[in-house]
Amino acid sequence: MFGYINADMKQLSEDDKKIYQQFYCGLCHQLGKEAGFKGQLLLNYDLCFLAILLQSLYEPELSQDTHRCLIHPFKVKDFYNSDAIRYAADMDIILSYHSLMDNYKDDNSKISKLAADSLNKDYNRIKDKYPKQTAAVEKYIAQLSAAEKARETNIDKVSSYTGEMLGTLMNWKDDDWSCTLHCMGFHMGKFIYIIDAYEDLKKDEKNGNYNPLSFMKKESPKEFETFVRINLTSLMAECAKSFERLPIVENADILRNIIYTGVWTKYEYLQIKKNTPKEKP
Repeated sequence: MFGYINADMKQLSEDDKKIYQQFYCGLCHQLGKEAGFKGQLLLNYDLCFLAILLQSLYEPELSQDTHRCLIHPFKVKDFYNSDAIRYAADMDIILSYHSLMDNYKDDNSKISKLAADSLNKDYNRIKDKYPKQTAAVEKYIAQLSAAEKARETNIDKVSSYTGEMLGTLMNWKDDDWSCTLHCMGFHMGKFIYIIDAYEDLKKDEKNGNYNPLSFMKKESPKEFETFVRINLTSLMAECAKSFERLPIVENADILRNIIYTGVWTKYEYLQIKKNTPKEKP
């Protein structure tokens, strides 16, 4: 749904790259089991991070297997399977369902509507299994819709909707770690919303679409870039602070790679793109 919580593969060791890939393939394989090939099209790096985080914190039984997939038909791929990966796959489906419905409402995309309809059965199954999480996503979509209609200018308020939703999704077990996981998800969710709005800003300004950052840019054009950078840095610092409270040893290097460097790869790409002069035709 978002795709900003990536690993910085250049900074990972070869062993950690293999582990990360096996989680990614495991999530893809589980999506295929849950919803067929259409489910595998929903594969998302953000939910791969969630799978690794919850697996490393709770350490449910982790099995390893191999398979051939449509993307790599001539090569046997190793993948992991566990309850944490199955949970992440379910969260991927409910987020993707609402993302597709949002595309349909905004752009009248018939393809998105067909894809969402094909997930209806899977969505209802997950809703019965995880009512709190699906309710959080539904509330989040309603809040964003209301903010857009009201042309809400408070970026802190609007981004908190994504934060609350992701905080609820990270809270898998409702146990002693719930508060820390929710706090981590809350700040990561706000980071995701702001960087997503930042990436879409130029396009939204051109098309006259709602984007709360556009109001801030008009009010303080000179301080705008500094404001975005400081906010993103502050949010990820709080996210990292919550992460470091968790008793995680297994895969800690992979998770730190994502939290401290991987999440910034998109922002750095946008800066390079913005500062690279366009060649004249």
